[in-house]
Amino acid sequence: MALKEVRIVDLPPMRVASSLGFGKQPEDQAWKQMQAFAAFAGIRLGEKGGQTYGFNNPDPTPGSENYGYEIWLPVGPDIEAAPPIQIKQVPGGKYAVTHFTGLSNIGRVWKDLVAWFEDSPYVTPPHWSRCLEALQNPLETNPEKYVFDLYLPIAE
Repeated sequence: MALKEVRIVDLPPMRVASSLGFGKQPEDQAWKQMQAFAAFAGIRLGEKGGQTYGFNNPDPTPGSENYGYEIWLPVGPDIEAAPPIQIKQVPGGKYAVTHFTGLSNIGRVWKDLVAWFEDSPYVTPPHWSRCLEALQNPLETNPEKYVFDLYLPIAE
């Protein structure tokens, strides 16, 4: 199935609070850490200023059920963190972004976005960058109603 829309966006460099989970379901672990941090910091997740970005870190490996998942929450200079949350500076960059609904679709949509990239005039960025997953409605409890934007790093 082809993607309905791919838009090109420039993400600015960001100062982020970072949570990291590791295990069979690291997304849940990282998310619970980020929810607790955001509540403590007075940040409302999913609202303006409360957008999160997630990615595998480290990626799954053959023969292991365990992998890592990291979540970033952009924060201002006045926000401080305590373990397990860390503050990081991350570079900005150009991304191809697509939008979809339903957690069960995420693997297929990633494959479709990569196929779009392979047929596009864009190239892989020469510097470090991450593929990112941005959950637009983090308070939703039904995974098939999750709304995502997927960010694939690109360069011209």
